[in-house]
Amino acid sequence: MFHMKPRKIKYKVTPSEGPVAPHAWEEIRNQEKDGVLREPEAPYVVNRVREGLPFDEFHALQEMLGITEEKMGALVGMSRATLHRRKKTGFLDRSESDRLVRYARILNCVAAFFQSHEAAARWLGKPAFAFNGETPLDYADTEIGAREVEALVWRIENGVPN
Repeated sequence: MFHMKPRKIKYKVTPSEGPVAPHAWEEIRNQEKDGVLREPEAPYVVNRVREGLPFDEFHALQEMLGITEEKMGALVGMSRATLHRRKKTGFLDRSESDRLVRYARILNCVAAFFQSHEAAARWLGKPAFAFNGETPLDYADTEIGAREVEALVWRIENGVPN
């Protein structure tokens, strides 16, 4: 693999065309002929997360989830003071960006099942027996929890009992 000539990677979504989460996923969905949701290519997402996502992404996902700014801040691990600072600077830090992309990934996973971001947001905000009464959004505050939410959606989709 390392003996191969390096090739230039052409991304469907470039930094000049817009942000990563959740807009990039929507852009790619619109570009796909069969409507299959695909994650943007990993190198692009990794670089954007490392640089820190624009605060506009925070607001876009907050609106899609239908939650307050304070709740979204808590989900990505921000105190009120940090939330206020991020508004001023206009960018999230690396760990906050990573968590934001996690929540965008979960929203898109659930939305693909329900075929609606609104229905997905409602489901993510309701307590679930599978998560000991926690909402899927709250349960996904760690990567392991997020993967469990995705696994539950897969089990529901495929009729696998819990």
